Amino acid sequence: MKKIFNFIIGALCFTTVLTGCGNATGNGALIGGGGGALLGGVIGTLVSGHGDKTKGAAIGAAIGGAVGAGTGALIGKHMDKVKAELAERQLNATIEQVKDANGLDALKITFNDGGIHFATAKADLNAAAQNNLQRLVKTMQHYNTCDLSVYGHTDSTGSDKVNDPLSVNRATSVAQYLASQGISSQIRDVLGFGSRQPVADNTTTEGKAANRRVEIYIYASEKMIKDANAGKL
Repeated sequence: MKKIFNFIIGALCFTTVLTGCGNATGNGALIGGGGGALLGGVIGTLVSGHGDKTKGAAIGAAIGGAVGAGTGALIGKHMDKVKAELAERQLNATIEQVKDANGLDALKITFNDGGIHFATAKADLNAAAQNNLQRLVKTMQHYNTCDLSVYGHTDSTGSDKVNDPLSVNRATSVAQYLASQGISSQIRDVLGFGSRQPVADNTTTEGKAANRRVEIYIYASEKMIKDANAGKL
């Protein structure tokens, strides 16, 4: 199920209905970069910093029913293939196995200072970052029944007033580039978390660089789950 969020571009405001699937929903200022039309109905938003929502949004949309063990095994094998191909493409990123909202195997790709370098207070993608994302696009085109979500983060420099929209802009920059390469239909969520989820020490230069990152989650689409249920995956 595709989630659609409020989006503000300059003085124009387009408001749509949010369909809840157990994910953290957007609050506060909703910020996006230019070219949002490339993403169709999926655009950047800010995840609230209150309560358990700081732990992050659930990955993917729950399908509303139990997923059989056979289905889970087929999807697990499929994700193993996706992970192996990503490794062969030598992404400058960390690739981890995680679980989605349905308890199925999914992948977390962390692009930090090595794979996508963000200068302090910036959301621009340089040539090296675009090259890394192009490698990801090739795999997503090959495995086109996978969906993905893009999460942006910042270091602790500055206030939430600065970092919250900055994290959204970073996620949106990545999502817009991916969409421009032909995989917009696979992008489901574009979220910003500000500085609320550090992975390194914000008191060091190296730690701050690691926290200025974008995470991409790859998980089973509804079509993939249906195919696996039918034994066709």
